[in-house]
Amino acid sequence: MFEVVETLVLTLVIFLVIQNFVAQPYRVQQMSMEHTLMPDQYVLVDKLTPRFDGYKRGDIIVFNPPPEWVQAQNEPFIKRVIGLGGDRIEIKNAHVYVNGVQLDEPYTYDGQPTTVSGDQNSWVVPPGDLFVMGDHRENSADSRVFGPIPLSSVIGRAWLRYWPIGTFGILNTPTYPELRAATP
Repeated sequence: MFEVVETLVLTLVIFLVIQNFVAQPYRVQQMSMEHTLMPDQYVLVDKLTPRFDGYKRGDIIVFNPPPEWVQAQNEPFIKRVIGLGGDRIEIKNAHVYVNGVQLDEPYTYDGQPTTVSGDQNSWVVPPGDLFVMGDHRENSADSRVFGPIPLSSVIGRAWLRYWPIGTFGILNTPTYPELRAATP
């Protein structure tokens, strides 16, 4: 009997360590990442490597939204990182610009133009924050509305879509060569 209890306790401890520090499953519930991620798909969220490597433009992240955007189920949001601390983000002529360079964004929903809902169309991302946007721009509450998010609210990086099985695959992160070419 002792061995059974010992095995169960060890299994529980291993599960809790993995869930809290290494990786966690996440069910996509919003439509803001269509067609990249659809509602009811499951992704694996990497919590470990961002501690050593940080987040990059193009990463898809899961995060706790600002307090005024928390929904009844306390559901985290999933969005794409567009800007890092120190970046200047602008939306003009229906396109996103990072530090004055227009992003090539083939992942946006049916090539939708990017718009803003208020008067603000330019942001400077504070150090320690990220500017995030959904791929389905017209159906996304994101940094255009609530501003940059602190790194402390990020749960992790979505890196693997695993359910339904027909959608299994690694979520690629775009490299934005246009930004590298513009760097002096």
